[in-house]
Amino acid sequence: MISVSPVEGLPEIGEGDDLAALIAERADLADGDVLVVAQKAVSKAEGRVVWLADVEPSERARELAGREDARRHEVILRESSRIVRSRPPLVISETRHGFVCASAGVDSSNAAGPETVVLLPLDPDASAARLRERLLELTGAEVGVIVSDSFGRPWRQGTTDVAIGLAGIRPLNDLKGTRDRAGYELHATVIAVADELAGAAELVLGKVDGVPAAVIRGVDARGEGSARELVMPAERDLFR
Repeated sequence: MISVSPVEGLPEIGEGDDLAALIAERADLADGDVLVVAQKAVSKAEGRVVWLADVEPSERARELAGREDARRHEVILRESSRIVRSRPPLVISETRHGFVCASAGVDSSNAAGPETVVLLPLDPDASAARLRERLLELTGAEVGVIVSDSFGRPWRQGTTDVAIGLAGIRPLNDLKGTRDRAGYELHATVIAVADELAGAAELVLGKVDGVPAAVIRGVDARGEGSARELVMPAERDLFR
């Protein structure tokens, strides 16, 4: 049986907080569990917060912002390796990690205050690895860790959480070469296991209620890899 349980009672996270310890105090972790932690909590603990009062927008930022706050768009430009599409004030960009997403992951929701924005972790895989190592130290449990964030998707309404960082789990399940029940050999089927787990956790995460972590039990996703493996290589991307 698969269960998805929220980690409730976590306080507002601030820079320097021991996020793993806060979770360990409130979650009963066992070997093989997958802990999914919202990116915002990780970023806040790592100090990835920008005060807009400290930002001077460029002319390009003003163009992209339209009637909205150009300071936020300046932060988006700084976090982007390139702008993929824009229709002021909407921006789709590619981050330094290779993620193609809205606003380079720069977000004002659940930020520390009205004049702040939260950025993606510098290295989400490393963030996941640190959480995993610290949880092993604190609890003795070998768990997988996913850092998740909400992404929009082409051709589909709404957002869903995906894995932007991971440790201790396999990101993909490659079924190429296996056969289905009718004997047909699969040639292109690769399952995004880490994204599926992030999406499942989102069902109990509280973007409004302040629940930034969940524990998934009953799924054997143990393995190694990187969330970067989930990014479509440029040479195979027909839409980039």
